[in-house]
Amino acid sequence: MINTAINDIQQQKTNEKPTQEDFSTKVNILKALAITLVVSGHLEFSLLGMFTPYSFQLALFFFISGYLFKDKYIDDVYTFVKRRIQTLLVPYFLYNVFYLGVTVLIAKLTGHFWGEKITLKNFFITPFLNGHQFDLSCPLWFVTQLFMTMIVFLFLFRTLKKTKDNKYFHLAVFAILGVLAIPVSKVFKVDPLMLVVIRTMFSLFFVYLGYYYRHYIEEHINIFTVKWLGWVIVIQSILWLFNRDFDPEHGIGLSYVLVWARFDDQLIVPIITALTGIWASLFTVKILYPYLKDVKFVRVLGENTYHIMANHLLVMYIITAILLKMNGIPISERANHDIYWIYNPVQTTYFYFVVTMVVSAYIGVGLKFIRQKVLHIESKR
Repeated sequence: MINTAINDIQQQKTNEKPTQEDFSTKVNILKALAITLVVSGHLEFSLLGMFTPYSFQLALFFFISGYLFKDKYIDDVYTFVKRRIQTLLVPYFLYNVFYLGVTVLIAKLTGHFWGEKITLKNFFITPFLNGHQFDLSCPLWFVTQLFMTMIVFLFLFRTLKKTKDNKYFHLAVFAILGVLAIPVSKVFKVDPLMLVVIRTMFSLFFVYLGYYYRHYIEEHINIFTVKWLGWVIVIQSILWLFNRDFDPEHGIGLSYVLVWARFDDQLIVPIITALTGIWASLFTVKILYPYLKDVKFVRVLGENTYHIMANHLLVMYIITAILLKMNGIPISERANHDIYWIYNPVQTTYFYFVVTMVVSAYIGVGLKFIRQKVLHIESKR
């Protein structure tokens, strides 16, 4: 079956020139897979068995951002920064206002405040440091980090191209930054500013890797062969020897906690498992593309990753509140656990997963519909 699928991929590469529609659809499916992996990771299970939660999902999102980076922005910094502010920071701070209200409301109802003290620093500065000012929206730390990473990427890439316009030189520089991020986290005290530096170093490599893949590999080198599949399985099997995620007391294995620059005693494993995970994601999309390209819900997922990232913990919180009520347990029990706790995970994990993906995705659809209506009304004035 795998051989047949790989042969089909090779045949498609030979016979078909990808259209813009094909490109957009494949990107949407890849984004849908990435956000699905994030949500399943927060429920402590993996859709790709050999790849543990948190072992590559965020690297995949940075890879996608680099994959979508347009060369025209190298000479148009103003437009790039403006668009990143509009698409990343503006909705981020709108959500920040929303979750301030939600967190205060929950605190009044339950007596537990899910977040840090309300101050101007925590509202405007903390988002760029750790993004955990409100627990229910903490997955959005990735958005501000992505903003900072992409701005640094643009200026660094501009500088590198002016210094030496050579793809291998650029790849080497970004790879060195990514690899050095882990030892830097062990040598220097990880204060808030150093935390941003380490995360940016690590993520820059995967942004450039996405750019490199699109421009120099995707249509030029076939990396989706049986041999490649075999090597990835062998490498991931070896990496599994380093896995200690079976019990939190054992520390981190294949997973790493990028938001806190926590890699435990690992040095290179996070880089390698991120690379194999990205390959596995691209391979999965190529295999499933013929079956998923016309599935509306997959498109909805891919087009609403921001809103799913922002709202999935709130949806989980509401599900938990309902289940506690149905079982006669006071909602105060929820406050005795961390923000990722769910009720009776042995039986409910997959129920949480399905409901959360559907509801948070269509929250995004609803918000976009409202925005379009408002813009339509304003255009008529």
